[in-house]
Parts: sequence; C-alpha cells; structure tokens
Amino acid sequence: MKQEQVRMAVLLMLNCFVKATAPPPWPPSASSASFLDDLGDLGIAPLIRADEAATARASADFGNLSVAGVGAPRLAAAAAVLYPSRPADIAALLRASCARPAPFAVSARGCGHSVRGQASAPDGVVVDMASLGRLQGGGARRLAVSVEGRYVDAGGEQLWVDVLRASMAHGLTPVSWTDYLHLTVGGTLSNAGISGQAFRHGPQISNVLELDVITGVGEMVTCSKEKAPDLFDAVLGGLGQFGVITRARIPLAPAPARARWVRFVYTTAAAMTADQERLIAVDRAGGAGAVGGLMDYVEGSVHLNQGLVETWRTQPQPPSPSSSSSSSFFSDADEARVAALAKEAGGVLYFLEGAIYFGGAAGPSAADVDKRMDVLRRELRHERGFVFAQDVAYAGFLDRVHNGELKLRAAGLWDVPHPWLNLFLPRSGVLAFADGVFHGILSRTPAMGPVLIYPMNRNKWDSNMSAVITDDGDEVFYTVGILRSAAAAGDVGRLEEQNDEILGFCEVAGIAYKQYLPYYGSQAEWQKRHFGAKLWPRFVQRKSKYDPKAILSRGQGIFTSPLA
Repeated sequence: MKQEQVRMAVLLMLNCFVKATAPPPWPPSASSASFLDDLGDLGIAPLIRADEAATARASADFGNLSVAGVGAPRLAAAAAVLYPSRPADIAALLRASCARPAPFAVSARGCGHSVRGQASAPDGVVVDMASLGRLQGGGARRLAVSVEGRYVDAGGEQLWVDVLRASMAHGLTPVSWTDYLHLTVGGTLSNAGISGQAFRHGPQISNVLELDVITGVGEMVTCSKEKAPDLFDAVLGGLGQFGVITRARIPLAPAPARARWVRFVYTTAAAMTADQERLIAVDRAGGAGAVGGLMDYVEGSVHLNQGLVETWRTQPQPPSPSSSSSSSFFSDADEARVAALAKEAGGVLYFLEGAIYFGGAAGPSAADVDKRMDVLRRELRHERGFVFAQDVAYAGFLDRVHNGELKLRAAGLWDVPHPWLNLFLPRSGVLAFADGVFHGILSRTPAMGPVLIYPMNRNKWDSNMSAVITDDGDEVFYTVGILRSAAAAGDVGRLEEQNDEILGFCEVAGIAYKQYLPYYGSQAEWQKRHFGAKLWPRFVQRKSKYDPKAILSRGQGIFTSPLA
C-alpha cells in the first residue's frame, strides 16, 4: 500500500474513533518514520494513527510525571497508536516489529494508570487495548460469565468494575480485588492486584485459571497452570515484559449482598498492626485465635495532620432516598472527637479498616455480623469509644473509591501529578518504618493524600509468578501506599524529594523493602534493588524465551535492547 493510501486510511479511522476534529497529522520522528512506512504494507495499517492527539494521549499516564518531565526522566513519546479490532491485530504488530533488524517498542495501554511512564512505548507503538471492546462486536462479547463453570472470561481491556457488574448479575463475584475498580484486567494482572481481601485469597494474580497471551514474538498462546505453565507464571506479575494479556479466566464465588464497613481507631502503630496480624491469621500454623478470619477485608490507614477524617479513597456511597445511612462515615461530632484524639496523640492516628460481608446466597446474616462485631469490639486493642460502622451494598463497598474520584474530578484535582510511592515491607521493619516515616518524615508536611498500611500472608502468593515481594521469609509482610497528589506548583519536586528521603531512611535502617508498581532508572538498579541475585536470572531467562528482542514494555526500563 502506498504512503498516500496509508494516510487516507489513518484519516478514515480518525473519524471513526474521535468525535472532535483532530489537529493536523503529526510528522513522525526520523527514528520512527521508516517503521511506520513499513507498517503501511500490513493489513493493520488502517488501525494505526500517528497524529499528535493520539500519540500524546497514549504517552501520558495517571502519574503525570515522566512524560511531563517532572520528578522522573522525560520519556520519548510514542510514534503511533494501534487501535486493534481483534487480538490478531496485536500479534501482527508484534511480528512486524520482531522481523525488523531494529525492532520498535510496543506497549499495551489500558487505562494509563501507571505513574512513571511504565506503559509507554518510546518512539514505538502503543496498543490502545480499549479498542478491543469497542470494535469486536462490543464489550459484551469479550466479557462472558459461566454460571455452571463458576468463572468469567474477561478481555484484557475490560474494567474490573464491569467484571463485577457482569458477575453480580448472576449472583457471583470474583474474590480478590484492587481498591480501585476502574482499571483493566490485563493491567492489574501484569502487576499483582492487591487490596484488603489478599490476606485470605491472595492477590488477583493468585486467582486466575487461564490466560490468552500474545508473546513478544507475536505468538498467540492459551496458558494455565496445566498448559504452558511457565508463560502463565511469567506473565502474571510480569510487568508487561513477556506478553500482552488479551483474555483472563477468573474464578467466581457466590456473591454477598451487603458489607459491614468498619473502622477502629488506634494511637500507636504497634497496637494496630498487632491486631491486623491477628485478624489475618487464617490457614496458618498456630491457629486463628479469637478474631482470626472474622473480617473478609482488612486494611489500615494513617491519619497524618489531616483536617478531615475522610479522604478521597474512603468516601461512603451516597445513601438512597429511603436509606437512613449518612453520606459521610463520620458525623460532625465524631470528626471533632477524632481530631481531639489526634491532637492528644501528637498528630498521628491509625485506622484499622475492615469489612464483613453478609447476605446473599451464602453469606452470614446481619445478626451473625452483629455477633462478630461484639467479639471485635471486645478483643481488639483499639481506643475505646472509637469504633465506627456503616452497612453498605457489597458492590458499593468495592467501588467506593470511584466516589472520591468523581469529587476530585469535579474540583479539577484528579488529573494532577501523582508522585506515589508503594512499598512492600518486611514485618520486622514495619514499626521502625512507622516511627521514622509516619511520625518523622511525613509528619512535617500536610498529608496530601491517603497513606495505607496493612499486612498480607506470604502463603497466599505464588513464588513461581513474576511478582516480587519481600524475601525475608517471614510468614507476614506489609504493604504501604503513600498516595499523594501534587496540586500546587512546586509540590512535585518536594514530594519526590520526600520519597527519596523515605527510601534513604529504609536503607539506613536496614529495612529490606521492595517497591510495588516499581520504577528504577537503570537495568542495574532493577537487577540489584528489585529482583536480586535469586530472581534476576529467572526473569532474564523468561525474557529471552518470550520476548528476546525486548519489544514489550520498554517504558519500564528493565530491557531496552534485544537480549544477546
């Protein structure tokens, strides 16, 4: 196909995908012009755009850091965007790159919720995964529930909130979630997918039956623990390095109807973390104790110099007209009491956040939940008189963060830089971290966003998968999420410096952390700081097997050139 025909096809697709008139076509850089010309000879040429509107959107992400050149090295923008109508289009693109002497980068983009350009394809092609749901007969065809089989087949581009809705329509639900459901299935499975259910069910990657994957050489493979298990394990938690997930089969269980959403307030990290560990003591040597397993969801947060108890992450569902529930978790009087307690405690409080599911076909009754709450109030070492609870719909509880998102969007505070820092910490270092970071480094400035801390059970993670957690061998480890927004000029640099100070503190204190949603500036750092001598050889071996030309996910910075 001649170049002018390619240009006309691109303009035709532009009219199909974008309602508004696009700006004039963006001329590709010299480094990318040659491979874009070559793509004109493929059947997927009409599905490719190279205009500035498309490439700018595909090169941006939720973090607003890397492409903007603040807080991280500036990454080159993508040269083009593929809008696939079927998985075979992605396979054709990867085969085309693989056939070139100098392969171009390819990266799958779901919702663009990475924070440091991890899903970018510098001078390459970004795959707009959402197009699979839009073009292949609509999203419904790529989201199918099997009631008899107790599973849902979901396209990699599908949002978890839509997986929830489709499953709940049959009285079923996945059991492991992220706290924010407006992310794609392929995106979270490429990292791990964690939230307060992980202590019982493991991360989302531990709850997958089967995958359809397109490897870096353009091979379309169906894999599971029984079929192509090495690829299955490599892709789950593999940071997009080994293949593009186009379908995942997720197991389902009977869905509860309601959730008793609770918060217990503590003045010390030691008291809260001890209670968290008692609550997650399930399937573990030594037994569950009086409170082990009483909650279905266990997390925790740190209240740091905040004027309000609520954060964007913990907004209750708006009540229905017939509901007697408040639209806020705390009354004005409660907020005043919590503020007074925080002042008395030196400005830092800890909230143990949990949920007990009930109702539905298999859930306990509301009376049973009341009995569990009596035990929890009696046995947990919280501040007496500081227990707060609210009954909400199960689906509403899972999707609660979206309410906070809508409020931030309305205020123009959602699409701001997000210099987030997510860590896995060894149990042995969590109290030292709390003392040095929560009561030290972070206490010097306003909170500027939620700070999470909660434990998980190591035995719920599969060590054959690519996700990296702490390697100290303790049966419990912690996740910490410092989820801050830089709304004012100058905030990004200051918060990034503070993140570096936190990591430096860990180094000096001997806290052997691992980053979740990691970012490192070089392959040497990835090898030393993230994978270590034990896991790096396996990661390299899998890369050489499934993406030997290092085409996939170069924005991660792990591999940027073909392997020898």
